[in-house]
Amino acid sequence: MLRIITLFALPAVLALTGPAAAQTIAFGGTRADTSAPVEMTSDTLTVNQSSGQAVFTGNVLIGQGAMRLSADKVTVTYAAGGQQTIQSLTATGGVTLVNGPDAAEAAEAVYDVATGTVTLTGDVVMTQGQNVLSGERMQVNLSDGTAQVQGRVRSVLQPGGN
Repeated sequence: MLRIITLFALPAVLALTGPAAAQTIAFGGTRADTSAPVEMTSDTLTVNQSSGQAVFTGNVLIGQGAMRLSADKVTVTYAAGGQQTIQSLTATGGVTLVNGPDAAEAAEAVYDVATGTVTLTGDVVMTQGQNVLSGERMQVNLSDGTAQVQGRVRSVLQPGGN
């Protein structure tokens, strides 16, 4: 699968070494509008009134401003008091997060709507041109356009690959 992203400058990538490395990098190029409405589409929707959750399955696409999150399944947890405010979105299966020109793939993502942060876990992979950055966990702050990658961070740099 082709993974496309414009994420980091060469100095930031070179700073990522060792099993406990964590580095803050640019993600999305600009700040995302986390106050924009959240639009969701899918093949099916199941709502559980008693648990306060909605489950979107099949070709799920979430959009909020320039941010796009796609997955096989997304569980929406609403804040206390009804289905007016989304607390979080948990995406599983083929997760891809795109913000502006940048993208990342992972096994799972949890979007905390109130804080504007997306936490991706499980074989996180990002690329910039021919350069690749991977780790076990990535936390994206959509409000300020940054991300932090943790857990056995690995980078592969191609000469002239920016």
